[in-house]
Amino acid sequence: MFTGAGRVFVAAIEPAGAVDFVQPEIMMRDAQDFDGGDATLVIGPGMGDSVSAMRVLFKALEGKAALVIDADALNLIADSPDLQGRLAQREATAIVTPHPLEAARLLGVTSAVVQGDRLAAARELASRLNAVVVLKGSGTVIANAGGAVVINPTGNAGLATAGSGDVLAGMCGSLLAQGWQAWEAAIGAVWVHGAAAERLVAQGSGPIGLTAGELPVAARAVLNALAR
Repeated sequence: MFTGAGRVFVAAIEPAGAVDFVQPEIMMRDAQDFDGGDATLVIGPGMGDSVSAMRVLFKALEGKAALVIDADALNLIADSPDLQGRLAQREATAIVTPHPLEAARLLGVTSAVVQGDRLAAARELASRLNAVVVLKGSGTVIANAGGAVVINPTGNAGLATAGSGDVLAGMCGSLLAQGWQAWEAAIGAVWVHGAAAERLVAQGSGPIGLTAGELPVAARAVLNALAR
């Protein structure tokens, strides 16, 4: 929402309130009944590993909407060769945003192997899943199925805070929803995410104690500064 997506829904696996009183502009829905049509879908953060979560993920992979796949959804896919195959065979856009341990699970290796050659790991994962991969960490790596790779220069230690990756996934989805292509959306979101953390530190908010909830407002400021 803070990076320009416009209308935003939260489709919750478990029963949720009708209103988010912290962010009332968000519209709350039940994931089991929600039909987003061709809307961009960010899936994974907070979804858990229940049977209901698996059903929602399966439905998303079978759909034609652009996907950003993160967190619990990545772990469910890592545990299922069938879901990996369905993701790889999709024609619609997909961005996956693993941290090194999630990438290791998807590749069937250790996180030490992933960290030992982050470029190779990102390329291999992008090729296997037919997706744009954002391998998070110091010097986040963005790779596509064709073998192209970019190392992001922005960011700082404050981005290690809990929930930071969820914010990044949302930013990827926001740019996709605004018509950006997957490659550009991933690169742009990662850059702005890092620049937002840099802006907060420059203003005295971190890196110690920086929180994920501060990033969206800072990201909005970064994007508006670029637009001007």
